[in-house]
Amino acid sequence: MTDPTDDIARLKAALKAAPAPEVDQTAMARAVAAARQEFFEASQGSAQSTRPKQQRANWLANLLGRVSMSTIIPVLRPYYYGGASLAVMVVAVMSTGLHEKGFEGLGLSPLPEVSSLGNEAERVADVRIVQPPERDATIAHAARPATRVDQPPSDQAVELDTAPQALSLLEGREQRRTTVAKALADRTGSNGGPVLQRGAAGAAACTTAAGCDQAGSPQLAVGDFERSYAPGGEIAPAPAPVEPQSRDRFAELEINPVKLVAEEPVSTFSIDVDTASYAFVRRAIMSGRLPPEQAVRVEEMVNYFAYDYAGPQGGEAPFAVHPVLMQTPWNPDTQLLRIALKGYDIVPTEKPRSNLVFLIDTSGSMQSPDKLNLVVNSLRLMLDSLGPEDKVGIVTYAGRAGVALPPTPVSEAGKIRNVLNSLGAGGSTAGAAGIEAAYALAEDAFVEDGVNRVILATDGDFNVGLTDQNQLKGYVERKRESGVMLSILGVGQGNYNDALMQTLAQNGNGTAAYIDTLAEARKVLVEEASSTLFPIAQDVKIQVEFNPATVAEYRLIGYETRALNREDFNNDKVDAGEIGSGHRVTALYEITPVGSPARQIDDLRYGKQNPASGGAELAFLKLRYKEPGETASKLISRPITQGDTVEPDSEARFAAAVAGFAQLLRGGRYTRDYSYDDVLEAAGAAKGADRWGYRAEFLTMVRLAKSAQDR
Repeated sequence: MTDPTDDIARLKAALKAAPAPEVDQTAMARAVAAARQEFFEASQGSAQSTRPKQQRANWLANLLGRVSMSTIIPVLRPYYYGGASLAVMVVAVMSTGLHEKGFEGLGLSPLPEVSSLGNEAERVADVRIVQPPERDATIAHAARPATRVDQPPSDQAVELDTAPQALSLLEGREQRRTTVAKALADRTGSNGGPVLQRGAAGAAACTTAAGCDQAGSPQLAVGDFERSYAPGGEIAPAPAPVEPQSRDRFAELEINPVKLVAEEPVSTFSIDVDTASYAFVRRAIMSGRLPPEQAVRVEEMVNYFAYDYAGPQGGEAPFAVHPVLMQTPWNPDTQLLRIALKGYDIVPTEKPRSNLVFLIDTSGSMQSPDKLNLVVNSLRLMLDSLGPEDKVGIVTYAGRAGVALPPTPVSEAGKIRNVLNSLGAGGSTAGAAGIEAAYALAEDAFVEDGVNRVILATDGDFNVGLTDQNQLKGYVERKRESGVMLSILGVGQGNYNDALMQTLAQNGNGTAAYIDTLAEARKVLVEEASSTLFPIAQDVKIQVEFNPATVAEYRLIGYETRALNREDFNNDKVDAGEIGSGHRVTALYEITPVGSPARQIDDLRYGKQNPASGGAELAFLKLRYKEPGETASKLISRPITQGDTVEPDSEARFAAAVAGFAQLLRGGRYTRDYSYDDVLEAAGAAKGADRWGYRAEFLTMVRLAKSAQDR
């Protein structure tokens, strides 16, 4: 007899050298099903003790003998790392009692018995049959904890050289053998073939002719079978699908607490508002799951929508202020104070020229279709909103940064598009080097009295060079003194660094958006281009002082990342937010009137009593801002009185519903019995004209979130 060791060596060499041939999946599935059926009949005979051991050994030898080398190599090579279907077939065959003398017909000797596989539910994966000449069987067996079949074998996989060695793993498990047979018998189709389960998704559905046998029973596809067998003869339920562990990163934020006016009457914050949180939350919900609580920033959810606020009139400040007082939807004993700002619109002929540098992450983490491809198509859309004299430069970075396109007039849009279309992803992520190169390019092409901005498109996975978030923040802070602003287009999920994106945008005097679809790209880069590109007021801060004679408690809903110290309000060196052309900003306070049963904080027994002043006033509102290019701020102030209590219009009611929804996603700490159904009722009644369909989409989000929560 030929030495099987030499045959195995030749077989391994052939497997490594031969190119992977195309495999007829339908034929393969039918062949596997036929083999399984033959095994099923054999195992049934074994259970009834009607077939001698030697006869079963001959049956296995005949079955293996039908598979020639020319057949097995094309089959095995494509499934070398994932042959779970073959694994189940071989292990089941071995478990029918073909051991000890039963293998003598194959010329193989049994090895000592392995008494146990342990007490946990086990699965044997990646068993591969190799049929060398002269029918000497070699079984390569990797026994390891259950894994998905599309993963390659572990580096610690154990190679067992003979069939009896693999068989010895199941010696003495008569009950397990019966369980396997029963598992197949319970799933027998109308023609006697096994009706099998596909992965962990439940029973396979017969959806195409290629996926069914002649009687219409679903067929098993090679590499598709995953099943765990529990001890005690019971079939363990198929494991639930496991979501890949996400490495998305969000800043850890504490929800703004309720504050006692008698102790802390002043609230100060920056009013710059991004929309990245809304788009990320939408993506999660539309995928059938609730987002991480830290991904939900209430103010960004509320400000995603364009509310119909009136702009400033005549020679007033660059924005108008609209306070409104209404009842809180989730608490009848408190009130909502809505403070709305609306900036003036720049006349198209008066728009300043733009000097934009697209800073594009082309590292390996950007390879998926929802990253680099989406970025390229999004920036192509943006070109349509720019004037012919505006300039665009392109810097890319992976392992290192480089200038892909020097500043080029938009009148040469074809050249810009060609560079965008040529981009590919690969390598590490030297994000800091890219930022430095982009700032340098923008400064070289600086436009006086124009818009100078770097637009960074990335998933935020910086892993080369300067990667410390505080150091990056300091660099961006210093660079904003040059007059170049930094805006962010975040993309992707699973590795999205939202915390870094927010830090860079806020300290770069820019905005942060999250792009999950081309529709969102059009909204951000085309429809709202003026509000994101052309600032009309800088370092805008808001300060509200509540009157202890009329207001007992308050809490600011959202804006946790934009809180300022009280003394920062009058300090022109402290950076704050920008308002762009036509920009709308909404802030909400929940306030508890004096005497309301909704109070959550008791008065101090020995606390100083604040004198009541201005009994008709609820609060005093102050805003500071700088004209673009100026260093000294200007002040706007006005009281908020009971006269501002009006019947809220649809815009105010819709904003309140969105705020309620966002708070529910964050755990509903202050929303009492408010529910998703309440959000649907309130938002549906206040939807209004909804020109672009964003509010209708919001209602769909709420329904899906309710469904996800119920699950």
